[in-house]
Amino acid sequence: MALRNAVMAALIEGEASGYDLAKGFDATVANFWMSTPQQLYRELERMEAEGLVTARLVEQERRPNKRLFSLTEAGREAVHAYTAEPLGKPAVIRDELMVKVQCLDAGDIHAVRKAITERMEWAADKLARYERLRQRLLDGRSEEAYFAEAERIGPYLTLLRGMSFERENLQWGVIAVRRLDQRATALQANGRPGDKRG
Repeated sequence: MALRNAVMAALIEGEASGYDLAKGFDATVANFWMSTPQQLYRELERMEAEGLVTARLVEQERRPNKRLFSLTEAGREAVHAYTAEPLGKPAVIRDELMVKVQCLDAGDIHAVRKAITERMEWAADKLARYERLRQRLLDGRSEEAYFAEAERIGPYLTLLRGMSFERENLQWGVIAVRRLDQRATALQANGRPGDKRG
């Protein structure tokens, strides 16, 4: 998937500056697509040159002027065409933590355990942010009412997927830490250090 598709998905919400998009990516789109602000700005420039978005300048008194981007008709047509395309191969996870876990038996088990607990903290924080966003989207409604009444349901469905992913990260972390602790206890009982570097 190209970054532009994620940008167009974010712009369906309406007009936004590059800064707003970057913040929005962090709060919503980040549960399925990562991008730096620099990548976003470069992509917006390309999309504007291709006629997929248009920008208008907003002058501000105490801050620098900003450009607000919105989808053009060609951009909306591109969104429609993109959603009709067949999916490519499922995403592949590239996670340095998993590489460290894979080789922890020859490495520093304590450092890997610490990395796992840090990932769990990160997942818990992200899950809490997602829950706050979920409550804002629901705005006091039940999920059933939201799905029946909301103008757009795509953001909520992707949010649920992001929440599910972070819950799974937490569940795996609990299992991994428990197993590492059990192994360390067993190794110590047998007179072997838990960390081969001792």
